[in-house]
Amino acid sequence: MSAAETLASSSSPTLAGRRVLVIEDEYFLADDITRALISFGAEVIGPIGEMEEASGIVERNQNIDAAVLDINVRSEMIFPIARALRSRDVPFVFTTGYDKSAIKPEFQDVPLWEKPLDIPDMARALSALILKRAH
Repeated sequence: MSAAETLASSSSPTLAGRRVLVIEDEYFLADDITRALISFGAEVIGPIGEMEEASGIVERNQNIDAAVLDINVRSEMIFPIARALRSRDVPFVFTTGYDKSAIKPEFQDVPLWEKPLDIPDMARALSALILKRAH
């Protein structure tokens, strides 16, 4: 079982009142992720499909509880934003069409959700990360 699957095996997502940043450049997937997170009670920041806009939101917004990050956003890698979130202790998951080898070594511990996504399982994993951070 992968790290992502282990995190997802917890019960239903507890995202009520949580602000979740979604960075995803595929419109329909971004919409599906957003709808699912909202259905689990999250307040969604985004979805954002451009790196410059995403960077600005991360720099300005101090109230991000978690994030869903597409690894490749319009041919730019998400790692600078991942570093910024990590420096603020914001948990996140990666989504990608790539395999684990596309992840920089410093992020090998981050749950990776391969496309096509199991969005409810991803939401459970995100919930587990938030709860883990709170303890």
